[in-house]
Amino acid sequence: MRRLLAIARPYWLHLGGILALGLLATPIALLQPLPLKLIVDNVVGGQPLPGYLDRFVPQAIGRSPTAILGLAAGLALAVALLAAARWTSLWLLQVSTGERLVVRLRSMLFRHVQRLSFSYHDVEGATDSTYRIQQDAPAIQNVLVYAFEPLLTAGFPVIGVTLVMLALDWQLALIALGAAPIVVLLVRSFSGPLRSRWNLVKGFDSSAMSVVQEVLGSLRVVKAFGREESEVERFEEVSRKRVSGHVGAVRMHCRFEGLLAATVGVATAGVLLMGTLHVLRGILTLGELIMVMSYVGQIFHPLQRMSQSATGLAASLASAQRALEVLDREPDVQERSDARAIERAGGAIELRDVSFGYAAGGPVLRDVTLTVPAGTRVGIQGRTGAGKSTLLSLLMRFYDPDRGAILLDGVDLRDYRLADLRDQFALVLQEPLLLSTTVRENIAYGRSGATDVEIESAARLANAHEFIERLPQGYRTEVGERGALLSGGERQRVALARAFLRDAPILVLDEPTSAVDVATEGAIIEALQRLMRDRTTFVITHRASALEGCDLLLVLENGDLRLIEADANRPSSTLAATERVVAGA
Repeated sequence: MRRLLAIARPYWLHLGGILALGLLATPIALLQPLPLKLIVDNVVGGQPLPGYLDRFVPQAIGRSPTAILGLAAGLALAVALLAAARWTSLWLLQVSTGERLVVRLRSMLFRHVQRLSFSYHDVEGATDSTYRIQQDAPAIQNVLVYAFEPLLTAGFPVIGVTLVMLALDWQLALIALGAAPIVVLLVRSFSGPLRSRWNLVKGFDSSAMSVVQEVLGSLRVVKAFGREESEVERFEEVSRKRVSGHVGAVRMHCRFEGLLAATVGVATAGVLLMGTLHVLRGILTLGELIMVMSYVGQIFHPLQRMSQSATGLAASLASAQRALEVLDREPDVQERSDARAIERAGGAIELRDVSFGYAAGGPVLRDVTLTVPAGTRVGIQGRTGAGKSTLLSLLMRFYDPDRGAILLDGVDLRDYRLADLRDQFALVLQEPLLLSTTVRENIAYGRSGATDVEIESAARLANAHEFIERLPQGYRTEVGERGALLSGGERQRVALARAFLRDAPILVLDEPTSAVDVATEGAIIEALQRLMRDRTTFVITHRASALEGCDLLLVLENGDLRLIEADANRPSSTLAATERVVAGA
């Protein structure tokens, strides 16, 4: 609760308003039975007005049953209008505050999830993070807006009503209050187990969502192998566990509600029985008994509301805990407090005895040493899983080495600001990652604030301008989810245009031509040659055409790096340096 209140700090005034409106229910509740009491005792029964009211009412009204009836009717209308105004104001404030709190927590989660290292996402997966952002974040609204207010304000009506009941008949007040300790005991007994059960239900929800996302993301493979029914069975199996957990939680909640209702029923029956005897003995008037019975309901209603909020809070607290667990995760890749800025790097890369392995397996890279002078083109080959993409991820600090160091322009990567470091890289992948927006915005993703002229110039350099002009709306054409409305070659050229626009000193190409046909490959290779000019470039590929012009060709095998070929046309100092260092490794 303290963590959630800290997150809600900008909205403390709003929460204070909700609390104040909740407290206003107490005086309204105390006034509600009064009109009926006036009618029964003072209009029908002909008794004089009670002293606490007589001093405020003119004598002409207090002596006339008709005037008292009008007073009772007017008081009933005023109380009803006041209650409606309070409820409307509370509802509007709750909705507006609650929705703002949800957006705030979702934004915090989304920002933090993007900061977390790839090691976290490799283990947890995208679906779990998505579920926590979309489904668990609303817990802050349920806890602070809809559950916390009843827990804080429910005691005030109980106190106010108890004081009035003690003044009317202390014996009835004690009978009514006898149920309160039992209610508290029930809440304490059920809230913990309920929270644990709801936590399990949330986990099953996330698992079911993972199955759906995996299948829809791999629908072509699922259909090709005819696995639709087996995937449905997998989904239903997880869903059945979720249903079982949900039913178990509801069954426990029903037991709580039954015991609560029985406790309240026994206390109400006791008050009714004793109150009737008191009326017969002349201790109470009939109107006062009606008033007492109304107050008994007002004692138990807040207690029931408080207890239901406390047990219902279990599900929301389970979700809140899952959301806060994400915020508690620290990125494995940390930026140092004294990290240095960098505007544009020269592009010289050096690896010194670098070793790295993922948590789930053995080492991927072992004691890799390599020097790459600025402007060098490095081709990297190796079998799948040999560590090629891992090496490039280390260069961009998606991960940190387990041992050794990677230097850029003679400075350890860990000494640079993360954002500045990654600004030095342009990335082109085998499967181009396009957003479901326009062609223009996908190219401009490489550099925010780019002008239309700069975007078109980058597209021309990437041999993409001609096909973009033929699209229905040119650069304003929507590309669909992950660029589905474009061909593979078109998507790749848009990704190249993005890299041209970024104009970074270091270029990373991961199988840039493997997903296109031979005819398209020529246009992409031509654009790549322009893009690599005067940049330090790392090329992962199995196609010989993409390795043309590389100064250094490396093979990764079983975690080791070795030189297989060098281009003699490059300056001898560069070639000698790379051969000497790699051969030593």
